[in-house]
Amino acid sequence: MQLSYLLSALDTLAPLLAQTAEAPRSGFGAAALAVTGLLTGAGGYVAAVLTGRGGAGQAKADAERTAETTVTSAKAQAATLLKQAELDAQTQLGKKRAAFEKETEALRNEVAEKERRLTKREDLLDKKLETLATQEKDLGVRDTQLKAEQHAIATKRDEAEQIVAQRRKEADQHAERMRAELQRISHLSEEDAKREMMTLLEQQLTHEAGALVRQVTERAEEEAKEAAQKITLTAIQRYASEHTAESTTNAVKIEDDALKGRVIGREGRNIRAFEQATGVDVVVDDTPGVITVSCFDPVRRAVAAETLRRLIDDGRIQPTRIEEVFNQVTEEMDAKLVKYGKDACIEANILGLHPQVSKAMGRLHYRTSYGQNILRHSHEVAYLCQVIADELGLDGELARRCGFLHDIGKALDHDVEGGHPKIGADFCRKFGEKEAVLNAVEGHHNDIPPTTPYTPIVMAADAISGARTGARRESLERYVKRLKDLEQIARDQRGVREAFAIQAGREVRVIVDPDGVSDNDCHAIARHIAKRVSEELTFPGEIKVSVLREMRTIEFAK
Repeated sequence: MQLSYLLSALDTLAPLLAQTAEAPRSGFGAAALAVTGLLTGAGGYVAAVLTGRGGAGQAKADAERTAETTVTSAKAQAATLLKQAELDAQTQLGKKRAAFEKETEALRNEVAEKERRLTKREDLLDKKLETLATQEKDLGVRDTQLKAEQHAIATKRDEAEQIVAQRRKEADQHAERMRAELQRISHLSEEDAKREMMTLLEQQLTHEAGALVRQVTERAEEEAKEAAQKITLTAIQRYASEHTAESTTNAVKIEDDALKGRVIGREGRNIRAFEQATGVDVVVDDTPGVITVSCFDPVRRAVAAETLRRLIDDGRIQPTRIEEVFNQVTEEMDAKLVKYGKDACIEANILGLHPQVSKAMGRLHYRTSYGQNILRHSHEVAYLCQVIADELGLDGELARRCGFLHDIGKALDHDVEGGHPKIGADFCRKFGEKEAVLNAVEGHHNDIPPTTPYTPIVMAADAISGARTGARRESLERYVKRLKDLEQIARDQRGVREAFAIQAGREVRVIVDPDGVSDNDCHAIARHIAKRVSEELTFPGEIKVSVLREMRTIEFAK
């Protein structure tokens, strides 16, 4: 009977076990374990009953009550666990649903944003297509108009050519008739008449051209003289520079002429080693207390002179020591060049200059032109360029940079072939200078046409700096020769009676014959002389050409 009762309990718990098997594992795992445990206990009890059938009746009754209690407790616990599992499953389902809805909403928003962007792009493309269509239509209309205008121009050109040909034919016929009439009247041949006519025409055109040049020159001078004087005087007055230029020496003084023998060395060994190491020529002559160092490169000459001074002071003059001292002085000179370049940039307020360009500017400290130090000259030109540019409303900083770098080619012309404007422009172009700077560097001597207003400004400032009193000097022989050449060019002109170079060659005064030269001819003579002087002579600054025509009429009363 107990066995049958337990079997009926198992039948009752079987559906619960099936539900737990079908439910989600996460929610009903505990219920399944509990029911399994009860069934295991019941099975064990059944097995005990089966093994102990022969027990007492009281034990059977207890077993029945125990089994009934166990089944009832298992049912209640299984129902509780099933309910808890359902709640857990609903909670997890809600969380997953919320996460899914959130993810779906994000995807929906992303799709909407992409659709909005695509719509906007489609609108832009539509607008562009409309614009292109309009432009294409306008181009078509313009092309039609252009073809029509070209056709009209071609038609008018043909008509004009026909008219010109007709007029030329009529003019030739008229000229032929006039030529025959002139020959008949003047009894001159065609060649004689042509020569006479050309002479008369030349005189007439020369007179008219002189008058026109005079009128244009006077009008231009009236308009530009006041402004030019104001700008130039303002630039000069605002810049007060030193009138003395540092000149590099190539003579090394010695206290005792006996040192000349030590410099030369046994069989000339020392002097040959010195010249080979430094690349200069050493002149040891009968001049007392002086050894001359000669070289075209001023930096190399300065290094050699300093090396020789140190060797003489040290007393050890031998090939090994010469090379050692020369290397030491060369390193110090490189540092000096960098320092001179940096100091020059700071003084001129030039920013962003490449170190190699700055070092090249430092080399100009040892370079002179007509006795004027080129580095000081570059400072003057830079400042004058800034003042002139400011007066004209241009970029003063860019003008200062153009003026500062305009002669940088002179620092390299001992090592590179060509003129210093071209060398300097190529060097600055290598380090990324602006086109305005390159044109000013290469064109400040009219080697190339100016493309910016800064090039003429640099030319004017360069002339002002070189033309001021005391800035430059030249030898007496060259000075006298230049004055003679200047006077000779003036005397070569037709109608010139006498010419005099005055103001140290800054002006040439030309006296013409008043009977053979008119007032209008004086302007043409002045222009011809100025043109020849510019083409044939080399001079700093500018030269003024003054043509004087004086008519004197004398009569005596008796």
